[in-house]
Amino acid sequence: MRIENIITGAVSRFFHERSLPEPDQSLIQLQKTRKEFKGNITLVVFPLVRLIKKSPPETAEELGTYLKKLPEIKDFNVVKGFLNLEVESSYWTRFIQEYAFNPDYGTQSRAVPAETVLVEYSSPNTNKPLHLGHIRNNLLGYSISRILEANGKSVKKVNLVNDRGIHICKTMLAWEKWGDNKTPAETGVKGDHFVGDMYVKFENAYRKEIEGLVSKGVPEDQARREAPLIREAQTMLKKWEEGDEQVNALWKMMNSWVYAGFDVTYEKLGVSFDKIYYESETYHTGKSIVEEGVKKSVLIRKDDGSVWADLTHRGLDEKLLLRSDGTSVYITQDLGTAVLRQKDYDADKMFYVVGNEQDYHFKVLSLILDELGYEWAGSLQHISYGMVELPSGKMKSREGKVVDADNLIDEMIDTAGTLSSELGKLEGLTEKEKKNIINIIGMGALKYFILKVDPQKNMIFNPEESIDFNGNTGPFIQYTHARVCSLLKKSELHGIKPGNADISDVSLSPKEVRVAALLHEFPAVLEEAGRNCSPALIANLIYELAREYNQFYHDHPVIKESNIALRDFRLLLTMLTGNVIKKGMGLLGIDVPERM
Repeated sequence: MRIENIITGAVSRFFHERSLPEPDQSLIQLQKTRKEFKGNITLVVFPLVRLIKKSPPETAEELGTYLKKLPEIKDFNVVKGFLNLEVESSYWTRFIQEYAFNPDYGTQSRAVPAETVLVEYSSPNTNKPLHLGHIRNNLLGYSISRILEANGKSVKKVNLVNDRGIHICKTMLAWEKWGDNKTPAETGVKGDHFVGDMYVKFENAYRKEIEGLVSKGVPEDQARREAPLIREAQTMLKKWEEGDEQVNALWKMMNSWVYAGFDVTYEKLGVSFDKIYYESETYHTGKSIVEEGVKKSVLIRKDDGSVWADLTHRGLDEKLLLRSDGTSVYITQDLGTAVLRQKDYDADKMFYVVGNEQDYHFKVLSLILDELGYEWAGSLQHISYGMVELPSGKMKSREGKVVDADNLIDEMIDTAGTLSSELGKLEGLTEKEKKNIINIIGMGALKYFILKVDPQKNMIFNPEESIDFNGNTGPFIQYTHARVCSLLKKSELHGIKPGNADISDVSLSPKEVRVAALLHEFPAVLEEAGRNCSPALIANLIYELAREYNQFYHDHPVIKESNIALRDFRLLLTMLTGNVIKKGMGLLGIDVPERM
């Protein structure tokens, strides 16, 4: 039984034996002891004071005296209303011995029937290549999916490609005007980059037209609406929605270039999807849903023909669903996508991994579905995350001032190779092994640096800081795993097989206890990461574990330890550390090498 359950049960018995009102489980609050105090687990006494009717220090003292009778509790100390409990070494040795050989330690088996969760991430536009912001989106979505799976959920990873709309028509029009009928293959440019260049050409020309109109006295807002290029793009969009064969053929051709480019980037990032939805298909369903809502008088058609959802009685405003010309808007296709997905998977929850600038959008989406009578509307959850910036500031897609995902990945791998060579990390490896290790280090640095940050926070991505073999970085953790593997291999070469000695009476040092306690935390942190959809919780636990293990390794011999029982414990501790690092990094989508 886990120590938290042992303590919780004992606290309940304390009140029962004294005929005091027994506390609700929510009042028995346990947390990790702060580093400046002695102990492993802290009981927060304040919620229990009113039941025992004594001061916080007196309550803590009484509880501490009672809990010390447990064979698992070595000692206690009181700091105001906090009871710090020191756990006996025998508890940690039993724990390590029980789980050292379990590769699935910390994860939950899938329940039958399992809760089905859809996780949407990536959601790119087909008018530009993936950039740094998309990297954060994809890494978060993929990691959250793996964390939910480790928590026993049945997870379906889905992508929604924004392959229609005015922005797509801008790239098509630009190619017709300035593309010279060339293809990505003919120019040697990756397909999504090629189309992205067309988008930038359009925006640059469009901006010049606006400036020209403004110089003639036309107000800027009017100039944006009346510039010839934007009117041509709008005409093209109308033709596309009406099924014009020529426009449709161009649209299919250019999108195919982009999809081929996306696939290469997804492979580099190591992310995948169970199903890809396309807005060019889902918007039809969305429009049908809206029209049905008008028939049922749930939605409003105004005099100009536009359709709106009136959410004023929900504390919001009116939301446009169909323009006066009958064309749809983003939320219309999101309505269609949600309904189609629910039909496909009968999901218990639908998670949308989308930037925090869309917070309002998803609140409105859920409310409109509820207004339309979909009982599962409340299952939609927006996993909102902050923006990624560079030390130099924000990115601007329209001006082509973005950090391209492919270029960044290549630069990270190149930097990893250079630094690894300089530090001698690649000595003794074949060229094939070097290439593989460099790729693992570079991608590990990129992924970890992004995922260690609380998803809800904005972040600044600094490539130079991310590739460092010291500090809170992916390469540091990867190197620790390689150290663990090396140590275990040496023990095997020495004919030492852990798990045979009696380690129950081994006395542990504070550093050994710290490593054991962090390993003990892993299942609870994994569960919390699933509840909060936060890979950062996993990332920071694994870093802390790697750091504490290295300090333990520096101060304590393992293979050369003369005490057989202690040597056995340290090897088992090392085994479980390696397993948890590998498992935790895997949940982040990061590989860990056995050699570095």
